[in-house]
Amino acid sequence: MNPIEWAQSPWGQQVPIHIAWYLLRVSAIGGLLFLIGHAIYAGFWAKPANAHSEEPAPSPSVVAQIPEHVARHSLGARLFHFIMALAMLALLLTAFLPKVGFRFSWVEYHWIAGVVLTISIIYHIFHASFWLDFWSIWPDKVDLEDASRRIDRAMGKPAPAPRKFAKYPLENKLYHLVVMLAGLAAVVTGVFMMKRVETPFFTRNPYLFGDMTWGWMYVLHGLAGVAFVALVTVHIYFAIRPEKLFITKSMIFGWITREQYLEHHDPERWPVGEQDSETEQSKSKKVLA
Repeated sequence: MNPIEWAQSPWGQQVPIHIAWYLLRVSAIGGLLFLIGHAIYAGFWAKPANAHSEEPAPSPSVVAQIPEHVARHSLGARLFHFIMALAMLALLLTAFLPKVGFRFSWVEYHWIAGVVLTISIIYHIFHASFWLDFWSIWPDKVDLEDASRRIDRAMGKPAPAPRKFAKYPLENKLYHLVVMLAGLAAVVTGVFMMKRVETPFFTRNPYLFGDMTWGWMYVLHGLAGVAFVALVTVHIYFAIRPEKLFITKSMIFGWITREQYLEHHDPERWPVGEQDSETEQSKSKKVLA
């Protein structure tokens, strides 16, 4: 049950060569168990979001300023999401289908999908840093306070009601953090691993690193890959849950309705007048110019 496969080098040194492939089953089963557990919890015990919210309703003047369609995701953000999703699915299929019995020449397809993913992530970093609200996806003090309130209430302890969310709920922010760490691990190791195969970008050099370094690089790349099996499963599950469909639709159309905005979000934490849409950012730049 060793999670790492080891081999002996020509010099008699024990070096890691990859993860043990039973971890693929562990990740897949773990993702499915989470789906089943959450579905049972949501169906029998969970209370509707904001069912006991004690927040006062927004004033009529605030509601009047909210458009019928509230922009949530810019076109650039949506295109990135779908390109990244396709690249990720291609990477998972080309990496793991040969391991479950589907034999084909997968290496070229795999590194091409990896290049697409890498370019899309570089684009996303610049896009989020200079055109969007970079800090909106990171947990803040209010998120942590509300998480503590939810835990206390779930355990029957007296606690103030949690507030409505900002643009992104805490669970979205935490998921983004895990995906970011796994994605960077896969991309950085994958770029170096391209030196071991023939590509138009690098001259093949399998001796760039020693056996031990290459081995741990393959282990880290494999761990990130199997982690994405569970992460993608969970992401698809939440994307099709009835209470989350409005978020999924916003990734397609770019907006949510005024009613959905008021039901799920706090206008003070996500002011509509400060949305991170590319259109408003470009307008501001033109005015400053």
